[in-house]
Amino acid sequence: MCGIAGIISPDTGLIDPQRLKKMSDALAHRGPDGEAVWINKNGTTGFAHRRLAVIDLSPAGAQPMHYPSAADARYTIVHNGEIYNYIELRETLQAKGYIFHSRSDTEVILAAYDCYKESCLNLFDGMFAFAIWDEQEQQLFAARDRFGEKPFFYHYDGNTLCFGSEMKALWAIKIEKRIDEQVLLYYLASGSVQSPVYKHRTFYRSIQSLPAAHSLVFSPAKNGIETKQWWNMDVNAKEYTEGEAIDRFRSLFSLSVKRRLRSDVPAGTNLSGGLDSASIAAVVKELAGSGNYNSFSVVFPGFEKDESKYIKEVTGSLHIPNFSISPAAGDFINDFEELCYHQELPFDSAGVYLQFALSRLAKQHNTKVLLDGQGADEILAGYTKYFHYYLQELIRGGSWRRFGNERKGLLSNNIHIKWGYKNYLAAFLPGVAASFLRKKEIRRLEHTDGEIEEDFLNEFLDDNMFFKPVVKGLHDILHYNAFQSGLEDLLRYADRNSMAFGRELRLPFLDHELVTFIFSLPAQYKIRNGYSKWILREAMKNSLPPSVTGRKDKTGFEPPQLQWMKAPAVQERIYACRKKLSEAGILKKSKVGIPVRPVTAYAADNMDWRYLVTGALLP
Repeated sequence: MCGIAGIISPDTGLIDPQRLKKMSDALAHRGPDGEAVWINKNGTTGFAHRRLAVIDLSPAGAQPMHYPSAADARYTIVHNGEIYNYIELRETLQAKGYIFHSRSDTEVILAAYDCYKESCLNLFDGMFAFAIWDEQEQQLFAARDRFGEKPFFYHYDGNTLCFGSEMKALWAIKIEKRIDEQVLLYYLASGSVQSPVYKHRTFYRSIQSLPAAHSLVFSPAKNGIETKQWWNMDVNAKEYTEGEAIDRFRSLFSLSVKRRLRSDVPAGTNLSGGLDSASIAAVVKELAGSGNYNSFSVVFPGFEKDESKYIKEVTGSLHIPNFSISPAAGDFINDFEELCYHQELPFDSAGVYLQFALSRLAKQHNTKVLLDGQGADEILAGYTKYFHYYLQELIRGGSWRRFGNERKGLLSNNIHIKWGYKNYLAAFLPGVAASFLRKKEIRRLEHTDGEIEEDFLNEFLDDNMFFKPVVKGLHDILHYNAFQSGLEDLLRYADRNSMAFGRELRLPFLDHELVTFIFSLPAQYKIRNGYSKWILREAMKNSLPPSVTGRKDKTGFEPPQLQWMKAPAVQERIYACRKKLSEAGILKKSKVGIPVRPVTAYAADNMDWRYLVTGALLP
């Protein structure tokens, strides 16, 4: 995993080693193990690379990498990420006559592109963002992985294309840093900057994001960018017995973990005490045995959401060393500026800080690769909100007996969800429900005693950004959260937090074959008898303590944000950010001095948190 950047332009005066070096320097945290810049023969293309050496630590794995050789290169690549099945792909390509000079996955990408061109993307199991310059065709080809684990930002002015792993690489060469006010308003209403409608837009007007599972082609001579989606999950439902489904799940999950352990540097795992990270740790233990494998946790003794008890049970059962930290409000506020610097875009809660602190802890213990459980909630219905959608699906399908049994299961598990006539209406009128939810989100900004300046609202509020899906069944909302709105924000947080300390974060639940299989199964394999993630619990019940596989509560990766927001230093910062927003014509002056409203990390009306982050990121 690394930092990549580049400039492609018919104006050769813009392709300057010093400009590329500035872009590289801005990404130094992503790649502390090496750096290089490269410019092609006619001066129309320049690449910059910062190396985080994980696979093939030798100079042969350095980038920009050329193929077939530096002396006679047709293709040159800068690559950020990992192709986990590179060993298998290399063997396939060798059988076709390809020769390799390194043990790196990056060289496999180049050979696969030479062999299959754009179709090579379908062969990759991995997280990646890369750019390949074809000297023969005088053309750039760039692509991003299926789920959006690795970032790719770019600026195009109609003549010159500049790209980078982070926006700061573009700001380093004076690309304008101007807020997109429509995206700002969307964040204040929803807590997200990623509209499901405008996937290419970012928080800044001059910078776009290549959407997940998309590729980009650019030729300086033609002066035009083409982007297209290269992958869309194709689910073919297949009949399985319960035993067959559980075995298939366990097999795919184990393979995913095994591939994500491929590394020439020490690996470990983030461990929250929940089912997802515990499952990864259990499979790692089975695969790696007594190898040197550490786990890292955040604990908050005395906090109602503290997971110390479960962490100890997992590490004790699996005999895995564990290192933990307990950040306080003072630590958070001291790190806040650095956190915002690395995130670049607004984030939804103080929960983002926990992963940031964990990555620093892993660095202190010389663990360069971390496995993490992100993605499991979105594909296996891990959030409490998904119970509503499943119950509505049962009603819509006329499964009243199962509906009754599931309601009883929730109550017996002490899970109390709000349920009323609106849920029955949503079951039979999903289109009306979608419209209601969309209007509700917009009203959060527009209501008569609102806090946003009316002139700012009238000028910049874009109703089209507030799309809500028509949900006829559980899979509809899971697909929406996994591919349109929700997961990509979490993946961005993860990338920035890990790369801030030069750590590589790998996500076993986001193997595309595993995800496709999970979506092919009926909804009752996700939710059953009042439990979420049913198939994962069944697959892991012989590998983890029953207290973990049978947990009835759902605890997110959650800090005591409510208590932190009561701290004088945090409140002082909130007031300062409110003032800044007011001076910018965004927040009403009458709202600057009202008492701070501390809330938990995942509260719906997290407005003071959003003011805090937005104010900190305003230029």
